Amino acid sequence: MNKGKMVFAQLMEFASFHVFKCCVKRYNGDYNNKGLTCWKQFLCMAFGQLTHRESLSDTALCLKLQKDKLYHLGIGRPFSKSTLSKANEKRDWRIFRDFALKLIEQARELCKDDNLLDLKLKGNVYALDATTIDLCLDVFWWAKFRSTKAAIKLHTILDLKTAIPEYIFITDGSVHEVNTLDYFSLPAGSYLVMDKGYIDFTRLWRLARERTNFVVRAKKNMKYKVIERVLTDKTKGVLCDQTIILTDPITNKKYPECLRRIRYYDAETANTFVFLTNNFKLSALTIAALYKNRWGIELFFKWIKQHLKIQTFWGQSENAVRTQVWIAISTYVLVVIAKKQLKIKQSLYEILQLISLSAFDRTPIKNLFQNENNQDVKEQNCNQLILLEL
Repeated sequence: MNKGKMVFAQLMEFASFHVFKCCVKRYNGDYNNKGLTCWKQFLCMAFGQLTHRESLSDTALCLKLQKDKLYHLGIGRPFSKSTLSKANEKRDWRIFRDFALKLIEQARELCKDDNLLDLKLKGNVYALDATTIDLCLDVFWWAKFRSTKAAIKLHTILDLKTAIPEYIFITDGSVHEVNTLDYFSLPAGSYLVMDKGYIDFTRLWRLARERTNFVVRAKKNMKYKVIERVLTDKTKGVLCDQTIILTDPITNKKYPECLRRIRYYDAETANTFVFLTNNFKLSALTIAALYKNRWGIELFFKWIKQHLKIQTFWGQSENAVRTQVWIAISTYVLVVIAKKQLKIKQSLYEILQLISLSAFDRTPIKNLFQNENNQDVKEQNCNQLILLEL
Protein backbone atom coordinates (compact mmCIF):
# COMPACT_ATOMS: atom_id res chain seq x y z
CA MET A 1 0.00 0.00 0.00
CA ASN A 2 1.42 3.38 -1.01
CA LYS A 3 1.60 5.60 2.07
CA GLY A 4 3.24 8.54 0.29
CA LYS A 5 6.74 9.43 -0.81
CA MET A 6 9.60 9.78 1.61
CA VAL A 7 10.91 13.22 2.47
CA PHE A 8 14.20 12.68 0.62
CA ALA A 9 12.34 11.60 -2.54
CA GLN A 10 10.01 14.59 -2.25
CA LEU A 11 12.98 16.96 -2.13
CA MET A 12 14.60 15.26 -5.15
CA GLU A 13 11.44 15.95 -7.16
CA PHE A 14 12.58 19.57 -7.36
CA ALA A 15 15.56 18.32 -9.40
CA SER A 16 14.45 17.77 -13.00
CA PHE A 17 15.35 14.24 -14.10
CA HIS A 18 14.94 15.25 -17.75
CA VAL A 19 17.48 18.08 -17.40
CA PHE A 20 19.86 15.73 -15.59
CA LYS A 21 19.60 13.14 -18.39
CA CYS A 22 20.50 15.84 -20.92
CA CYS A 23 23.63 16.62 -18.89
CA VAL A 24 24.52 12.92 -18.74
CA LYS A 25 24.01 12.48 -22.47
CA ARG A 26 26.22 15.50 -23.22
CA TYR A 27 29.21 13.72 -21.64
CA ASN A 28 28.13 10.09 -22.30
CA GLY A 29 28.11 9.51 -18.56
CA ASP A 30 26.07 6.29 -18.49
CA TYR A 31 28.18 4.48 -21.06
CA ASN A 32 28.81 0.86 -20.02
CA ASN A 33 27.45 1.32 -16.50
CA LYS A 34 26.58 -1.78 -14.46
CA GLY A 35 23.66 -0.63 -12.35
CA LEU A 36 24.90 2.59 -10.77
CA THR A 37 23.68 5.25 -13.19
CA CYS A 38 24.74 8.88 -12.90
CA TRP A 39 21.33 9.71 -11.45
CA LYS A 40 21.65 7.08 -8.72
CA GLN A 41 25.18 8.29 -8.04
CA PHE A 42 23.79 11.81 -7.63
CA LEU A 43 21.07 10.54 -5.26
CA CYS A 44 23.54 8.62 -3.10
CA MET A 45 25.91 11.60 -2.82
CA ALA A 46 23.04 14.04 -2.20
CA PHE A 47 21.73 11.70 0.51
CA GLY A 48 25.14 11.83 2.17
CA GLN A 49 25.08 15.64 2.03
CA LEU A 50 21.54 16.00 3.36
CA THR A 51 21.94 13.50 6.21
CA HIS A 52 25.39 14.79 7.24
CA ARG A 53 27.28 11.55 6.59
CA GLU A 54 30.94 11.72 7.58
CA SER A 55 32.40 9.63 4.74
CA LEU A 56 31.58 7.55 1.69
CA SER A 57 31.71 4.43 3.90
CA ASP A 58 29.22 6.04 6.28
CA THR A 59 26.91 6.88 3.37
CA ALA A 60 27.09 3.39 1.86
CA LEU A 61 26.50 1.75 5.26
CA CYS A 62 23.51 3.96 6.07
CA LEU A 63 21.90 3.13 2.71
CA LYS A 64 22.63 -0.58 3.20
CA LEU A 65 20.92 -0.59 6.60
CA GLN A 66 17.83 0.94 4.96
CA LYS A 67 17.90 -1.28 1.86
CA ASP A 68 14.18 -2.08 2.09
CA LYS A 69 13.41 1.62 1.62
CA LEU A 70 15.84 2.42 -1.19
CA TYR A 71 13.31 1.65 -3.92
CA HIS A 72 11.16 4.49 -2.63
CA LEU A 73 14.18 6.81 -2.56
CA GLY A 74 14.79 6.16 -6.25
CA ILE A 75 18.14 4.45 -5.59
CA GLY A 76 16.78 0.91 -5.90
CA ARG A 77 19.44 -1.12 -4.11
CA PRO A 78 22.47 -0.39 -1.93
CA PHE A 79 25.84 0.07 -3.57
CA SER A 80 29.21 -0.67 -2.03
CA LYS A 81 31.72 2.01 -1.11
CA SER A 82 34.06 0.84 -3.88
CA THR A 83 31.33 1.18 -6.52
CA LEU A 84 30.47 4.71 -5.43
CA SER A 85 34.15 5.62 -5.15
CA LYS A 86 34.90 4.34 -8.64
CA ALA A 87 31.96 6.32 -10.05
CA ASN A 88 33.21 9.50 -8.39
CA GLU A 89 36.70 8.89 -9.74
CA LYS A 90 35.65 8.07 -13.32
CA ARG A 91 32.37 9.85 -14.13
CA ASP A 92 32.89 13.24 -15.74
CA TRP A 93 32.45 15.92 -13.06
CA ARG A 94 31.09 18.32 -15.68
CA ILE A 95 27.79 16.39 -15.62
CA PHE A 96 27.17 17.56 -12.07
CA ARG A 97 28.51 21.05 -12.78
CA ASP A 98 26.09 21.55 -15.68
CA PHE A 99 23.20 20.24 -13.60
CA ALA A 100 24.07 22.52 -10.67
CA LEU A 101 24.17 25.52 -13.02
CA LYS A 102 20.70 24.58 -14.33
CA LEU A 103 19.40 24.41 -10.77
CA ILE A 104 20.96 27.80 -10.10
CA GLU A 105 19.09 29.22 -13.11
CA GLN A 106 15.84 27.80 -11.72
CA ALA A 107 16.51 29.23 -8.25
CA ARG A 108 17.36 32.67 -9.69
CA GLU A 109 14.08 32.75 -11.58
CA LEU A 110 12.13 31.88 -8.42
CA CYS A 111 13.94 34.51 -6.34
CA LYS A 112 14.17 37.28 -8.93
CA ASP A 113 11.80 39.58 -7.00
CA ASP A 114 13.57 39.12 -3.65
CA ASN A 115 15.79 41.79 -2.14
CA LEU A 116 17.80 40.89 0.96
CA LEU A 117 19.63 44.21 0.84
CA ASP A 118 18.68 47.36 2.70
CA LEU A 119 19.24 49.27 -0.56
CA LYS A 120 16.87 49.86 -3.43
CA LEU A 121 18.81 49.68 -6.69
CA LYS A 122 17.42 48.83 -10.10
CA GLY A 123 20.31 46.66 -11.29
CA ASN A 124 21.50 43.35 -9.88
CA VAL A 125 24.06 43.55 -7.08
CA TYR A 126 26.83 40.93 -7.06
CA ALA A 127 29.78 40.18 -4.81
CA LEU A 128 32.86 38.41 -6.15
CA ASP A 129 35.19 36.52 -3.84
CA ALA A 130 36.94 33.19 -3.35
CA THR A 131 37.38 30.81 -0.44
CA THR A 132 40.26 28.39 -0.02
CA ILE A 133 39.65 24.78 0.99
CA ASP A 134 42.83 23.25 2.39
CA LEU A 135 43.87 19.74 1.37
CA CYS A 136 46.69 17.36 2.25
CA LEU A 137 49.54 17.70 -0.24
CA ASP A 138 50.54 14.03 0.03
CA VAL A 139 47.05 12.88 -0.95
CA PHE A 140 45.80 15.68 -3.21
CA TRP A 141 49.08 16.27 -5.05
CA TRP A 142 47.28 17.69 -8.10
CA ALA A 143 45.81 20.66 -6.15
CA LYS A 144 48.80 23.00 -6.35
CA PHE A 145 48.91 25.78 -3.77
CA ARG A 146 52.13 26.06 -1.76
CA SER A 147 55.25 23.96 -1.35
CA THR A 148 53.87 22.34 1.82
CA LYS A 149 50.13 22.56 1.28
CA ALA A 150 47.50 21.65 -1.31
CA ALA A 151 44.18 23.46 -1.75
CA ILE A 152 41.34 24.26 -4.09
CA LYS A 153 39.61 27.60 -4.46
CA LEU A 154 35.89 28.12 -4.81
CA HIS A 155 35.45 31.36 -6.81
CA THR A 156 31.90 32.65 -6.54
CA ILE A 157 29.82 35.53 -7.83
CA LEU A 158 26.90 35.83 -5.43
CA ASP A 159 23.70 37.74 -6.15
CA LEU A 160 23.42 39.71 -2.91
CA LYS A 161 19.71 40.37 -3.39
CA THR A 162 18.80 36.67 -3.46
CA ALA A 163 21.85 34.90 -1.92
CA ILE A 164 21.94 32.68 -5.04
CA PRO A 165 25.29 32.12 -6.81
CA GLU A 166 25.46 33.57 -10.30
CA TYR A 167 28.72 31.90 -11.33
CA ILE A 168 30.98 29.38 -9.58
CA PHE A 169 34.49 28.40 -10.64
CA ILE A 170 36.59 25.71 -8.99
CA THR A 171 40.36 25.91 -9.46
CA ASP A 172 43.46 24.68 -7.68
CA GLY A 173 44.79 26.92 -4.96
CA SER A 174 47.57 28.45 -7.06
CA VAL A 175 45.14 30.36 -9.32
CA HIS A 176 44.89 33.99 -8.24
CA GLU A 177 41.40 35.34 -7.60
CA VAL A 178 41.73 38.20 -10.08
CA ASN A 179 41.93 35.74 -13.01
CA THR A 180 38.24 34.90 -12.62
CA LEU A 181 37.37 38.36 -13.97
CA ASP A 182 38.25 36.98 -17.42
CA TYR A 183 35.63 34.21 -17.31
CA PHE A 184 32.31 36.01 -17.02
CA SER A 185 30.28 39.02 -18.06
CA LEU A 186 27.39 40.59 -16.17
CA PRO A 187 24.25 42.34 -17.46
CA ALA A 188 24.73 46.03 -18.25
CA GLY A 189 23.83 48.19 -15.27
CA SER A 190 24.79 45.57 -12.69
CA TYR A 191 26.85 46.34 -9.59
CA LEU A 192 29.90 44.24 -8.74
CA VAL A 193 31.50 44.56 -5.29
CA MET A 194 35.02 43.23 -4.69
CA ASP A 195 37.87 43.36 -2.22
CA LYS A 196 41.28 44.88 -3.03
CA GLY A 197 42.60 41.52 -4.26
CA TYR A 198 40.70 42.13 -7.50
CA ILE A 199 42.48 45.36 -8.39
CA ASP A 200 43.59 44.95 -11.99
CA PHE A 201 43.01 48.06 -14.08
CA THR A 202 42.94 46.20 -17.40
CA ARG A 203 40.12 44.03 -16.16
CA LEU A 204 38.35 46.91 -14.40
CA TRP A 205 38.46 48.87 -17.68
CA ARG A 206 36.77 45.94 -19.42
CA LEU A 207 34.01 45.96 -16.78
CA ALA A 208 33.56 49.72 -17.26
CA ARG A 209 33.27 49.33 -21.05
CA GLU A 210 30.63 46.62 -20.49
CA ARG A 211 28.70 49.13 -18.32
CA THR A 212 29.18 47.15 -15.12
CA ASN A 213 29.34 49.34 -12.03
CA PHE A 214 32.18 48.12 -9.84
CA VAL A 215 33.07 49.00 -6.25
CA VAL A 216 36.47 47.86 -5.06
CA ARG A 217 38.82 48.81 -2.24
CA ALA A 218 41.86 50.78 -3.33
CA LYS A 219 45.46 49.86 -2.61
CA LYS A 220 47.66 52.23 -0.62
CA ASN A 221 50.39 52.58 -3.26
CA MET A 222 48.05 53.77 -6.02
CA LYS A 223 49.29 56.90 -7.84
CA TYR A 224 46.61 59.36 -8.87
CA LYS A 225 45.73 63.01 -9.39
CA VAL A 226 42.57 64.64 -8.05
CA ILE A 227 40.50 66.28 -10.81
CA GLU A 228 37.47 67.33 -8.77
CA ARG A 229 36.29 67.30 -5.18
CA VAL A 230 32.73 67.10 -3.86
CA LEU A 231 31.70 68.57 -0.53
CA THR A 232 30.89 65.80 1.95
CA ASP A 233 29.22 65.45 5.32
CA LYS A 234 32.03 64.12 7.50
CA THR A 235 29.64 63.56 10.40
CA LYS A 236 28.21 60.66 8.39
CA GLY A 237 31.61 59.12 7.80
CA VAL A 238 32.36 60.33 4.26
CA LEU A 239 35.78 61.94 4.55
CA CYS A 240 36.23 62.71 0.86
CA ASP A 241 34.56 62.15 -2.51
CA GLN A 242 36.94 62.77 -5.40
CA THR A 243 37.17 62.37 -9.14
CA ILE A 244 40.66 61.14 -9.96
CA ILE A 245 42.80 60.03 -12.86
CA LEU A 246 45.62 57.50 -12.60
CA THR A 247 49.02 59.12 -13.09
CA ASP A 248 51.28 56.10 -13.38
CA PRO A 249 51.95 55.67 -17.15
CA ILE A 250 51.27 51.93 -17.05
CA THR A 251 48.05 52.06 -15.02
CA ASN A 252 46.83 55.12 -16.95
CA LYS A 253 47.19 53.19 -20.17
CA LYS A 254 45.23 50.30 -18.66
CA TYR A 255 42.46 52.56 -17.31
CA PRO A 256 42.51 55.84 -19.28
CA GLU A 257 39.32 57.42 -17.90
CA CYS A 258 38.44 59.02 -14.58
CA LEU A 259 37.59 57.05 -11.47
CA ARG A 260 35.74 58.03 -8.34
CA ARG A 261 37.64 57.75 -5.04
CA ILE A 262 35.69 57.72 -1.77
CA ARG A 263 37.27 57.70 1.67
CA TYR A 264 34.92 56.46 4.37
CA TYR A 265 35.27 56.19 8.15
CA ASP A 266 33.28 53.49 9.91
CA ALA A 267 32.55 54.67 13.45
CA GLU A 268 31.57 51.20 14.70
CA THR A 269 34.93 49.63 13.91
CA ALA A 270 37.07 52.79 13.92
CA ASN A 271 38.43 51.79 10.49
CA THR A 272 38.90 53.93 7.40
CA PHE A 273 38.26 52.52 3.93
CA VAL A 274 39.06 53.84 0.47
CA PHE A 275 36.81 52.77 -2.38
CA LEU A 276 37.21 53.04 -6.14
CA THR A 277 34.19 53.00 -8.43
CA ASN A 278 33.22 53.94 -11.96
CA ASN A 279 29.77 55.06 -10.78
CA PHE A 280 29.42 58.83 -10.38
CA LYS A 281 25.65 58.92 -9.76
CA LEU A 282 25.12 57.10 -6.46
CA SER A 283 25.83 58.91 -3.22
CA ALA A 284 29.05 58.18 -1.38
CA LEU A 285 27.09 56.65 1.50
CA THR A 286 25.37 54.27 -0.93
CA ILE A 287 28.74 53.20 -2.32
CA ALA A 288 29.93 52.48 1.22
CA ALA A 289 26.72 50.58 1.96
CA LEU A 290 27.24 48.51 -1.20
CA TYR A 291 30.65 47.45 0.00
CA LYS A 292 29.26 46.77 3.47
CA ASN A 293 26.82 44.28 1.96
CA ARG A 294 29.76 42.40 0.41
CA TRP A 295 29.88 40.52 3.70
CA GLY A 296 26.96 38.47 2.35
CA ILE A 297 29.37 36.36 0.31
CA GLU A 298 31.52 35.72 3.38
CA LEU A 299 28.42 34.47 5.20
CA PHE A 300 27.60 32.27 2.18
CA PHE A 301 31.06 30.66 2.32
CA LYS A 302 30.79 30.23 6.08
CA TRP A 303 27.36 28.59 5.75
CA ILE A 304 28.25 26.05 3.06
CA LYS A 305 31.49 25.13 4.85
CA GLN A 306 29.61 24.49 8.09
CA HIS A 307 26.58 22.67 6.74
CA LEU A 308 27.73 20.91 3.55
CA LYS A 309 30.47 18.35 3.09
CA ILE A 310 33.10 20.36 1.23
CA GLN A 311 35.77 20.46 3.94
CA THR A 312 36.44 16.72 3.97
CA PHE A 313 36.43 14.77 0.74
CA TRP A 314 35.28 11.25 -0.09
CA GLY A 315 37.73 10.73 -2.94
CA GLN A 316 41.30 11.72 -3.75
CA SER A 317 41.29 12.52 -7.46
CA GLU A 318 40.50 15.90 -8.94
CA ASN A 319 37.41 14.43 -10.60
CA ALA A 320 36.07 13.07 -7.28
CA VAL A 321 36.66 16.36 -5.46
CA ARG A 322 34.95 18.43 -8.15
CA THR A 323 32.06 15.96 -8.28
CA GLN A 324 31.51 16.22 -4.52
CA VAL A 325 31.66 20.03 -4.51
CA TRP A 326 29.18 20.39 -7.38
CA ILE A 327 26.75 17.91 -5.81
CA ALA A 328 27.03 19.84 -2.53
CA ILE A 329 26.17 23.06 -4.39
CA SER A 330 23.23 21.30 -6.06
CA THR A 331 22.00 20.21 -2.62
CA TYR A 332 22.15 23.78 -1.32
CA VAL A 333 20.26 25.12 -4.33
CA LEU A 334 17.63 22.34 -4.10
CA VAL A 335 16.87 23.38 -0.52
CA VAL A 336 16.56 27.01 -1.67
CA ILE A 337 14.17 25.96 -4.47
CA ALA A 338 12.05 23.87 -2.07
CA LYS A 339 11.93 26.71 0.46
CA LYS A 340 10.74 29.12 -2.22
CA GLN A 341 8.20 26.89 -3.97
CA LEU A 342 6.70 25.52 -0.74
CA LYS A 343 6.80 28.97 0.91
CA ILE A 344 8.61 27.64 3.96
CA LYS A 345 9.34 30.30 6.58
CA GLN A 346 12.14 28.48 8.41
CA SER A 347 15.79 29.20 7.67
CA LEU A 348 17.89 27.00 5.39
CA TYR A 349 19.65 25.67 8.49
CA GLU A 350 16.39 24.56 10.10
CA ILE A 351 15.20 23.02 6.83
CA LEU A 352 18.41 21.00 6.50
CA GLN A 353 18.19 19.79 10.10
CA LEU A 354 14.60 18.59 9.75
CA ILE A 355 15.26 16.90 6.41
CA SER A 356 18.34 15.13 7.80
CA LEU A 357 16.24 13.70 10.65
CA SER A 358 13.22 12.86 8.48
CA ALA A 359 14.78 11.56 5.25
CA PHE A 360 12.89 8.23 5.47
CA ASP A 361 9.69 9.73 6.86
CA ARG A 362 6.59 9.77 4.66
CA THR A 363 5.20 13.03 5.97
CA PRO A 364 4.49 15.57 3.19
CA ILE A 365 7.54 17.79 3.21
CA LYS A 366 5.51 20.96 3.65
CA ASN A 367 3.87 19.55 6.80
CA LEU A 368 7.28 19.20 8.45
CA PHE A 369 7.52 22.96 8.68
CA GLN A 370 3.94 23.91 9.53
CA ASN A 371 4.60 23.99 13.27
CA GLU A 372 6.12 27.44 13.60
CA ASN A 373 7.11 26.75 17.21
CA ASN A 374 9.35 23.88 16.18
CA GLN A 375 12.51 25.92 16.45
CA ASP A 376 14.37 24.26 19.32
CA VAL A 377 17.63 23.94 17.38
CA LYS A 378 19.02 27.27 16.29
CA GLU A 379 22.07 28.15 14.28
CA GLN A 380 24.69 30.08 16.21
CA ASN A 381 24.06 33.77 15.76
CA CYS A 382 27.52 35.29 16.07
CA ASN A 383 27.76 39.04 15.73
CA GLN A 384 28.95 38.98 12.12
CA LEU A 385 26.90 41.90 10.91
CA ILE A 386 29.60 44.45 11.70
CA LEU A 387 30.33 44.11 8.05
CA LEU A 388 33.16 46.56 7.63
CA GLU A 389 35.29 44.96 10.35
CA LEU A 390 37.84 43.32 8.07
